[in-house]
Amino acid sequence: MSDRRPDRPGDRLARVRASLEEAGRLQREMIEVAGGRVAEAAGLVIDVFRSGGRLLAFGNGGSAADAQHLAAELAGRFDRERPGLPALALTANSSDLTAIGNDYGFERVFARLVEAHGRPGDVVVAISTSGNSPNVLEGVEAASRRGLRSIALVGKGGGRLASRVDVAIVVPSDATARVQECHIAAIHVLCEIVDAELFPEKAEA
Repeated sequence: MSDRRPDRPGDRLARVRASLEEAGRLQREMIEVAGGRVAEAAGLVIDVFRSGGRLLAFGNGGSAADAQHLAAELAGRFDRERPGLPALALTANSSDLTAIGNDYGFERVFARLVEAHGRPGDVVVAISTSGNSPNVLEGVEAASRRGLRSIALVGKGGGRLASRVDVAIVVPSDATARVQECHIAAIHVLCEIVDAELFPEKAEA
């Protein structure tokens, strides 16, 4: 029997290399297949902020964390000192989520919060690696009914969500981890464009 174990340091390094190379390859592919959509989404967010609107972001699990990441970069700061921007992650209040989930069902959590906080002229950013999360779909539908614009960050072909938003950024991968990595990259680029165009006079920190 061989004493070779699959978790030897050389095997681990090979896995690190393979994962990072695949992530890099996919981000390069994103430039061609979704770069224009990222730029379009950034333009929509800029228009919303210029008109006094807000950004509302939501998703489940890792996508909930990405929604909070996006809101933090905008409300806090990204790469330069500037005023905070009105961005809210609808995933951040556990009391909201559990109360609404308990009273109305988990599929209604984001729709109810969009109804509570969304106003015409705002924009929602819906994040779902599959594009088929029922509560994310219902959140986007609630946004449409209230006159909000919508952006989706999705993967795996876009699912049902991609066709229900104004701008869909679809990562060309079926691997959840790779899709989430590209979502973060897209979020950072979006924030960079927002900062540069809304606050060109602010020096980068």
